Amino acid sequence: MNFYSIRHLTRFRYSRPISESIMETRMNPRSDSNQHCLTFSLSVSPRCRVFSYRDHLGNNVQHFDIPGEHTQLVIVAESVVEQQPLPEVPRFLAPDAWSALDDLIDTGDYWEMLLPSAFAAETPALVELAAKLDVTRRDDPLMVVQELNQRLFEYFEYVPRSTRVDSPIDEAILNGRGVCQDFAHTMIALLRHIRIPARYVSGYLYRSREDHDRSTPDATHAWVDVLLPHLGWVGFDPTNNLVAHHRHIRTAVGRDYSDVPPTHGVFRGTTDSELYVAVQVEASDLPPALDRKLPIPDDWSVLVERAQQPIERTQALIDLQQMQQQQ
Repeated sequence: MNFYSIRHLTRFRYSRPISESIMETRMNPRSDSNQHCLTFSLSVSPRCRVFSYRDHLGNNVQHFDIPGEHTQLVIVAESVVEQQPLPEVPRFLAPDAWSALDDLIDTGDYWEMLLPSAFAAETPALVELAAKLDVTRRDDPLMVVQELNQRLFEYFEYVPRSTRVDSPIDEAILNGRGVCQDFAHTMIALLRHIRIPARYVSGYLYRSREDHDRSTPDATHAWVDVLLPHLGWVGFDPTNNLVAHHRHIRTAVGRDYSDVPPTHGVFRGTTDSELYVAVQVEASDLPPALDRKLPIPDDWSVLVERAQQPIERTQALIDLQQMQQQQ
């Protein structure tokens, strides 16, 4: 059994005062499968009342409105998560696995995770990549997924900030580089191409000194859940060529990133903005004290500035496109 303490800090700064912020966040870890969120808190500055609901995919969502004038918005999410060990994923499935998967699809409600979505569309570049990587219905579904997980790890060069939060998968496919968000979207589209249900997972990845992951440790992470017969939803991390088991902490699942951004909202005003994000994940074998306070330092050493182009639009209500890209 593992316990994880997570602190996720987000700061928006505006060059001129804005008159209102309306924001929705998905930073509250899920309680499902082997994972249980023991405690969660969301602190917002300027202070405001925070409301919560659960969306149609079972994700925990917090939302708030700050109507007063302000020049920065700071959001601090803190949580403690318990994870039970999962059985190891086998190397292969039974010979009838493809027909068992089709039966599972026909009797279940998985259509959202089979159809193309905003960031996981079947483009000509995607179809060409499927042929190049030999993504077909062969062997058994698990073997195909495991092989694809490794081949995408080898195909893409991991380059932080090489794409934008709203980049289509063609950009990463044609350039051969991207971040975890691009790896996940590409893998989802390839799996749906051969009728394997796949969904996007947003969360955090704990990294110890012994781990050598490619993904950035001080940012949110993304990977893929794949529906497999006899196993259910199994997580795969193509960015790091891992099965997403013991170090991956799930916050939200969806068709693609558009369903699960950590922050998404609008503000009222005409201004440029900057986004700063920092994530800290600590692990322990024993449960931490649930009333332990985690003070926010004035100068957090792992604070990372996310590259952001100046906002060019000038209408009064501007969409916050500087959402956190998952690295």
